[in-house]
Amino acid sequence: MASAPEELEKDLEEVKELLKKATRKRTHDVLMAEKYKLEMEIKNQTPPKLKEDTTEEEKPPAGGYTVKINSYGWDQSDKFVKIYITLNGVQQLPAENVQVHFTDRSFDLLVKNLNGKNYSITFNNLLKPISVEGSSRKIKTDMILVLCRKKREEKWDCLTQVEKESKEKEKASYDTSDPGEGLMNLLKKMYAEGDDEMKRTINKAWVESREKQGKGDMPLDI
Repeated sequence: MASAPEELEKDLEEVKELLKKATRKRTHDVLMAEKYKLEMEIKNQTPPKLKEDTTEEEKPPAGGYTVKINSYGWDQSDKFVKIYITLNGVQQLPAENVQVHFTDRSFDLLVKNLNGKNYSITFNNLLKPISVEGSSRKIKTDMILVLCRKKREEKWDCLTQVEKESKEKEKASYDTSDPGEGLMNLLKKMYAEGDDEMKRTINKAWVESREKQGKGDMPLDI
């Protein structure tokens, strides 16, 4: 019988396949959320192994090994972008154990010695510049709130430049004024990225469609 991590890996692969076929934004967003959830479950079940023999320079910082934080939420006001990071018991740490370093387009958070572990997260290439002096962090019950002061009071469509480029790429792939062209692009994308079974399925559907219409192009041959 397959172990729980193996089952999660299989679920993740299936979600990835469904993502390739998703054409509706809501469906795509739901699948992305499920993909992220599965990745977190797999990560939590397979903690990183520590080297038994480490030199003085290789030893992890005080508090044990460092865990990369992957889960967060964010919101914004006219003046601030707010990032919410949940860490159980963080309010019990000395304030100096929660460190945030800001630049005009990035910040990194390091939480030291929380339940025997360190936690970190880095945001590079923020969508717009922030004020280093005006940015700060607040420690709340089981949560850290990072406040990035906007240099200009304007709405951010997303948190980072990478997110923006990803959204634009997705939009370009799925949005088109010609529905027929959009379907054609999707089929070509699925064909190019699919396995042999996927290619056979698409070609079969293409041939059957031609036979019904009595005309059309040749099957996909990408």
